[in-house]
Amino acid sequence: MNLNKLLPLTETTFYIMLSLLEPAHGYIIMQKVESLSEQKVRIAAGTLYGALENLSGQKLIQEVPNDDRRRRVYVLTDKGRNLLRLEIERLKHLVVVAERLIPEGGQPQ
Repeated sequence: MNLNKLLPLTETTFYIMLSLLEPAHGYIIMQKVESLSEQKVRIAAGTLYGALENLSGQKLIQEVPNDDRRRRVYVLTDKGRNLLRLEIERLKHLVVVAERLIPEGGQPQ
């Protein structure tokens, strides 16, 4: 599958995927997203679980065994990590182009 077809990621999906570089359950994911985004992104439970279902269906995350049957724990798959790397490269390119056109502290060229 061509992962580029899954790009660009939404900001929420990007932060969820970053949160799942290590195994985590829903509440921890919500906390990590808020922390990583410096409280700029907050996810409601319904939004989170819909996103987790979509990511799981695309094989970007997988559920991992845990001792607490009340909580479902997820982690990025290799495919998910590769997609995250592609998105980071895409975002870096955007910044390079923008900085070339608008130097820091300067006016647009």
